[in-house]
Amino acid sequence: MLPDFLSAEGERRCRRLLAGATARYRARPAAAAVLVPLCLVRGTPALLYTLRSSRLAGKHKGEVSFPGGKCDPTDRDVVHTALRETLEEVGLLVSEQHVWGILQPVSDQPALLPQQKFTVVPVLASVGPLDPQSLRPNREEVDEVFALPLAHLLQAQNRGYTHFCQRDHSQYTLPVFLHGPHRIWGLTAIITEFTLHLLAPGIYQPCLAGVRLPRS
Repeated sequence: MLPDFLSAEGERRCRRLLAGATARYRARPAAAAVLVPLCLVRGTPALLYTLRSSRLAGKHKGEVSFPGGKCDPTDRDVVHTALRETLEEVGLLVSEQHVWGILQPVSDQPALLPQQKFTVVPVLASVGPLDPQSLRPNREEVDEVFALPLAHLLQAQNRGYTHFCQRDHSQYTLPVFLHGPHRIWGLTAIITEFTLHLLAPGIYQPCLAGVRLPRS
């Protein structure tokens, strides 16, 4: 039986585990921030995703992502960036008090030196009951908004892995989530993996060697 992911006890546990990372990364400069929205869809705990517009420039158009974007100089911190971008992209207003904390930042190029990486900071928040079809996304940025139940993401048959080999023969493995309306891979899959490991540590076994639960 799956735990009650959105219970008050579960929220307290996650806030406690994320407190250190939140204090450490909140004011630290970053290239971008995304919101990881925990929601209830018809009473079922789920994660909310967006499908980036196919009309966008750049290599990530048409891919699944969490709502978010580049940090603006006027943003107070990465939490403000994630909340502002979520409102702009999908029309979802999330109060800062519903933010549980900051997950481990991720890079779009694991093999690059730290100064060459584009760092994205994931911000976990509970947005409550939600009907994704009621949202009004910015069509210039988002083609679709959809939710996947946590129970679906936790099932082994809905997960896969992609192995990469670099020119220097170093290798790394990244998760892929399958059998939803769209394939989830790349940074979004990594952030999804971090989230599932935090919410269900005894159930979800991450493929990334560096994934560890934060210490309270």
